[in-house]
Amino acid sequence: MQIRFGTDGWRGVIADTFTFENLSVVAQATMDYLHDKKVAQKGLVIGYDRRFLSREFAERVAGIAAANGIETRLSESYTPTPAVSWAVHEMGAGAGIMITASHNPPSYNGFKVKESFGGSARPSTTRVLEQMVARNLAEGRQVQAVTLAEGLESGKVRYFDAGAPYLAQLGSYVDLELIRSSGIKAVADPMFGAGCGFLPRLLPGVVEIHGSENPAFGGHPPEPIGEHLGELSQVVADGFFDVGLALDGDADRIGAVDEKGEYFSSHRIFTVLLRHLYERKGLRGGVVKTVSTTQMIDRLAERYGLQLFETPIGFKHICEMMLEHDILMGGEESGGLGVKGHIPERDGVLMALLLLEAMAMSGKGLRALLEETMDEIGHFHYRRIDVPIAVPAKRQLLEKLRGDTVSVIAGYRVAATNFSDGFKYILEDGAWLLIRPSGTEPVLRLYSEAMEPDKVASLLEAAKRIAGV
Repeated sequence: MQIRFGTDGWRGVIADTFTFENLSVVAQATMDYLHDKKVAQKGLVIGYDRRFLSREFAERVAGIAAANGIETRLSESYTPTPAVSWAVHEMGAGAGIMITASHNPPSYNGFKVKESFGGSARPSTTRVLEQMVARNLAEGRQVQAVTLAEGLESGKVRYFDAGAPYLAQLGSYVDLELIRSSGIKAVADPMFGAGCGFLPRLLPGVVEIHGSENPAFGGHPPEPIGEHLGELSQVVADGFFDVGLALDGDADRIGAVDEKGEYFSSHRIFTVLLRHLYERKGLRGGVVKTVSTTQMIDRLAERYGLQLFETPIGFKHICEMMLEHDILMGGEESGGLGVKGHIPERDGVLMALLLLEAMAMSGKGLRALLEETMDEIGHFHYRRIDVPIAVPAKRQLLEKLRGDTVSVIAGYRVAATNFSDGFKYILEDGAWLLIRPSGTEPVLRLYSEAMEPDKVASLLEAAKRIAGV
């Protein structure tokens, strides 16, 4: 078995690669790592989402931690990933483990590691974990495990409420009273995931859809993108609500629907919230974005005189920057956004609250907030399409793109390239195209941004031809 950590954790198809046996091997390597780094004595936090067998997988990990002498706090119920990260930070734990496959299809599950600072395991950490898994397998290292009942009886495993302290932290970050008194009518769509119930607990007036337990997630991946938010868009478009707020399967990503009932992408959310943090909340610091994120962030950072950093895709890279620099906000195209004064972690629930706070402070809807900003920095159009691709074809494509010199795309001259993560081609007017294989799924992602929607469409069609898909 070869274990590879992707953009955030190890993931696999349940009963195929993500099995109790493989999970046990990864968990044992993680416990060995915690002992090697002398942080095992600080304890471990474990949480899980609402996917098929997530609780049982979490209980298996807790039993392995107990057998390895590690004091473990196991969430008593499903919980958002950022709640686990916050618990690690608040309790001073050595690490956290979250059983989730985030936004991946229902057939997947996964294993996320959170370091002692309350954020995603850094690339340097996941590389060592991969090596320890391989070493343990090669040396025949036996998994040390007890049952959950034995762990509870010994006191090595204890249940805890991950939600209450997390909600208290969120309530201290935003002005809940202002939001409550604003009269904003909001509807939340947790997409049947681990964020169910969290926004209404803070703001009782928020109406929730898709809050029941449904491991199939209503028939599509719990990813808060336009094609998955049809019902949310409809209830807002019908005039019943002023805004729709969506969370992914483990509630660390955000999506939204504006006052017209139209999808409000993560790029737009990032743009609106960066302005809100800087102008209304008076916060300062640098800005981090991934290579697939909108130019609107570049324009705002330049306008405010903020230092801008760009990283490969994956919030773990943003997390590293937040640890090394004074960062006001960091974000990625997939809806993962993090802010100063919290933890170096993406947090969909907090971002939803900040959107409501921005609306309450300004008296404007999301579309109006975006349009006033775009009138000042330029109007941009963005689109991503995903194309299924088999692993052998993915390898061949990567070799082909590394060897090709692309100078013209869809009739436009390429002015610069960025191959830090995928293959990004930047045109003379700033429009760009990115071709990148997913780090967690057998798909090829094609991204483009330009100031005209027709240009975005032509660049994506050209990308299909370049990739041969």
